[in-house]
Amino acid sequence: MEDRAQARYVRVAPRKARLVIDQVRGQSVSRAGELCRFSDRAVAEVVEKVLNSAVANAANNHQLRPENLVVKSAYVDEGPTMKRMRPRAKGQGARIRKRTCHITIIVAPREEA
Repeated sequence: MEDRAQARYVRVAPRKARLVIDQVRGQSVSRAGELCRFSDRAVAEVVEKVLNSAVANAANNHQLRPENLVVKSAYVDEGPTMKRMRPRAKGQGARIRKRTCHITIIVAPREEA
């Protein structure tokens, strides 16, 4: 029995979010929370919120205990990119790509994962 949580349209490049997600994947929930809490990356706060949401889903929907949960899978998908222009020399414009991502975390009891 697994539960998931997802944050969509997070205004962080997927490449940056994957650095934190790769550390969290496969860890126990308490260890993953510590990694997010003490990470220097700004996206770690969003990842911790998604993790806490997945744990709350497991506790409320299936009456699972948070201390028995493990991050079974965690991944980052690319969201839509906002295109902006910045003025450059000789009247030209340079494109700025403001990337977004979708963060998904799936937790499961220790025996299943």
